[in-house]
Amino acid sequence: MRDGTPSTGDFGQRLRGLRARAGLSQEALSHAAGVSVRALADMERGRTRGPQRRTVQALAEALGLGDDEAADLERAAAVGRPRPGAATGPAAPGTLALPRDIADFTARGAALARLLDLARDADRGRPVVTVVTGQPGLGKTAFAVHAAHRLAPHFPDGQFALDLHGMDPEPVTPRDALARLLGAVGITDAAVPACTEDRAGLWRSLAGQRRLLLLLDNAVDESQVGPLLPGTGPSLTIVTSRHALAGLESVHRCDLALLRREEAVELLSRIIGPERVAAEAQAARDLSDLCGHLPLAVRIAGQRLLSRPHERLGKLVARLTAESRRLDGLQAGSLRVRAAFALSYRQLRPESRTFLRRASLAAGQDFSPETGALLAGLSYDEAVACAEELTDAGLLQSDPATERYRFHDLLRLYAAEQVTAEDEPGVRDAALDRTALWMLRRATAAALHFDVHHEGTTPYGDPDPDGAPAGQEEARAWLEAEQAQWLAALRRAHDTGRHRQVLDAAQAMHWFSDRNQHWEQWVEVFQRSADSARALGSRREEAVHLNCLAWAYNLCVHDPRAALTSADAALVAARECGDGLQEGWALGYGAGALHRLGRTREAQERLHEAARRLAEQDTPQSRLAELTILNSLGSLLRQAGRPAEALDIHRRSERICRAGIPGRTAELIVLYHAVARQQIGNDLAALGRWHEAELPLRQALAAFEEAQMPAWAEAARLDLGQVLTATGHREARQTLLAAREALTALRSPREAEAAVALASLDEATADT
Repeated sequence: MRDGTPSTGDFGQRLRGLRARAGLSQEALSHAAGVSVRALADMERGRTRGPQRRTVQALAEALGLGDDEAADLERAAAVGRPRPGAATGPAAPGTLALPRDIADFTARGAALARLLDLARDADRGRPVVTVVTGQPGLGKTAFAVHAAHRLAPHFPDGQFALDLHGMDPEPVTPRDALARLLGAVGITDAAVPACTEDRAGLWRSLAGQRRLLLLLDNAVDESQVGPLLPGTGPSLTIVTSRHALAGLESVHRCDLALLRREEAVELLSRIIGPERVAAEAQAARDLSDLCGHLPLAVRIAGQRLLSRPHERLGKLVARLTAESRRLDGLQAGSLRVRAAFALSYRQLRPESRTFLRRASLAAGQDFSPETGALLAGLSYDEAVACAEELTDAGLLQSDPATERYRFHDLLRLYAAEQVTAEDEPGVRDAALDRTALWMLRRATAAALHFDVHHEGTTPYGDPDPDGAPAGQEEARAWLEAEQAQWLAALRRAHDTGRHRQVLDAAQAMHWFSDRNQHWEQWVEVFQRSADSARALGSRREEAVHLNCLAWAYNLCVHDPRAALTSADAALVAARECGDGLQEGWALGYGAGALHRLGRTREAQERLHEAARRLAEQDTPQSRLAELTILNSLGSLLRQAGRPAEALDIHRRSERICRAGIPGRTAELIVLYHAVARQQIGNDLAALGRWHEAELPLRQALAAFEEAQMPAWAEAARLDLGQVLTATGHREARQTLLAAREALTALRSPREAEAAVALASLDEATADT
């Protein structure tokens, strides 16, 4: 005996005596040793007779034992551990042992904390199962192994790791897996039952009596995993799989995400050293971005750099920047990103392989099932089934709110490689042409919902009338979601000589574009349509689309020089073909560009000429154009210090709106009236009639918001905020703040004006 504690005999008795001598409660010792209270109680009661060596070491350190006492405690534990070939008792050490943990494991703190919580649930005597899923390269196995090592002290009766080889041509069968698990808990080969069901029953009965941690790595499906899960007892099972295993019931799920940029840089630092990363901090960030924050890719980049201690990070960044060489650059020894993707790709059905690689041809950051179906040559339902299979396999990411899918950047590169390897150029071109034709027809039909010439009628030409957007809201949602895809379709149609389709689509977009002035893409749309009109030899259509291009340069990208060039070209074309309407528009767009260039007198002259030219014509289109020109002319006069003249001009616009325009709906006239009211409010403000200015500005703002025209609405909100500031209204600051934030998001040049107005208000408020 030493210090009143037994030196031999029952481990639990000795542990209880040592704890009492140290004056520790079970809870205090549990906390100090990292062993659960439940596990500690089982040891002291003799239910766990031979905990593993690492658990004993943790307890000895927490109890402050010297070397001799620690050795005595280990010998007592060893007595309770099973001998090789034993049929019962805790696991033999080293059997199905956990793989080596990696010293530079990084991040995943929240996921690890969740597993620690689950371990506490296991303390209450019920088996817990968590399924770790995610795309290839996310480090599922590394995370599970690291977590298992962290949790090991909570499961003193054994920690087993079993690779189920789910990506192999012949994964481990449940029967063979059960034989290995039974052997790990001491069942001799001769005592292992013959059939799978009996093996599963014996395994559950033995596992239910032990505190076990089970890591089932690389599972293929639910039927492989189900028989291996304990049914009772205080165990924790971690399952990793590239598939969702959605059919497993009563399990917790851990869907690993990509690393954040700072976490990816931290992993790189741990691999190659913080000094090397600090010396090229921006290159380290760029390298992490090029790896897509995918743990496997970052690790490969790090291992490559580690093997080349004198190579600069910037050199690898330069190599990976070229997409065609990126996957080649992401390999180090046996570690290859491409190989990780290929494992999953080979497991897919032929239809899903086709869907995956062809989807890499889609434009934009994400794509819809329609796009995938068109590119792959599948029906919509077949495409949805493939997309769901690929999502379950971790090869695509689904949008949480809409039926859209996206690639990880590196996976897209891999899929694009497969297009080159498996699809003939003619097949690829046919897929792109088929998709472009369908998308352009759908985009044209959707945009016609906003065309005043088609109001009240059903837009025609949709390739799938039954699935076509119904009404403006659905049309807007589709055009916004598929923006990248239909723009790519327009490019392909233009580049392959389908000029009539380009013109039809761009013409249909005219009114829709007016509601989305913040889209810079309108420059490309109308540049291509003007080119197509020229290719077809139609001067009238060329004038139309050059005018649209001038509008886009003026209001979407704020390039007045380019706008003036386009407007002048439109003016020449309009005069050549005798189109007075397009001549008026060209004069108006040119005036807008001249004003932005500071050539105010020339701008006024063009606007007066445009107003006269349009007043000579008696068509609804001319009246709408005249309203626009009058509003622009009045605005220019106000800015030139002539607000009274401006107010007269804008009152004239308001009278035209109130009289109505034959053939044009009340909803359209409301928008033109709103523009006139906004201008009238600004005229009144310029005249110092602040209180009178508030009402027309509020009316204009309400109309633009109702029509969901953010670029128009936020400009009106800024004007209103300035008027409210002048009147000392309590809503002034809130209005200016909202306008500044929205105008910043819209990349509007008036954002600076809003910032100045807000700062001036805050300064004035502080002074008072």
